[in-house]
Amino acid sequence: MPIAIEVKDLYKSYKRDALEVPVLNNVSLDIERGEFMALMGPSGSGKTTLLNIIAGIDRPTSGRILVEGQDIAQLNEKQLAQWRSEHVGFIFQFYNLIPVLTAFENVELPLLLTPLSKAERKRQVQMSLEIVGLGERMKHTPNQLSGGQQQRVAIARAIATDPTIIVADEPTGDLDKKSAEEIMTLLTRLNKEFNKTIVMVTHDPGAAERASVQRHLEKGDLLPLGQ
Repeated sequence: MPIAIEVKDLYKSYKRDALEVPVLNNVSLDIERGEFMALMGPSGSGKTTLLNIIAGIDRPTSGRILVEGQDIAQLNEKQLAQWRSEHVGFIFQFYNLIPVLTAFENVELPLLLTPLSKAERKRQVQMSLEIVGLGERMKHTPNQLSGGQQQRVAIARAIATDPTIIVADEPTGDLDKKSAEEIMTLLTRLNKEFNKTIVMVTHDPGAAERASVQRHLEKGDLLPLGQ
């Protein structure tokens, strides 16, 4: 399969007063198109930092990050914001839904940044909510939905723009076991049926087992495959 995400010699550090604190140590990683990768490791290992760099939320200190051949580390802030809106679907642990908006309106939000017409946006939103099994809950606000249903709305929002990659940061971390299993089944379906490339950070071994590839970070180092 072609490579969707290519990480080359990625180094990331943060300044803390006069100190430079390394977070990622020359990480190199290839993620194939249509792959479902789980990033695991203890707190502070650099998982979320790596995910945020892949998603264009954060920038590397040095190294390259290519998504479908484009080196996103070379984009300026305006270009990066445009790239994220077109290519990345975000799923967060705490849903990040806007409480006063309906499920339909929450899913429509990223589409407002696109040139789609109102009718085209409506079609995309309805299709996305149908895929996640909430076609009949479009007019419900988040407080009228369970935690699992809210995460489904967040997933519908993430796929509404038909992104190149989906990044998920602890998508089951705030859910009970049954809801977590339903969300993982949905992510697996998006990967297998719709060929979505998914990169997921998780502490949950059960969630990680649903991914096609598992990689582990330890104190900023990416362990060899199988460790």
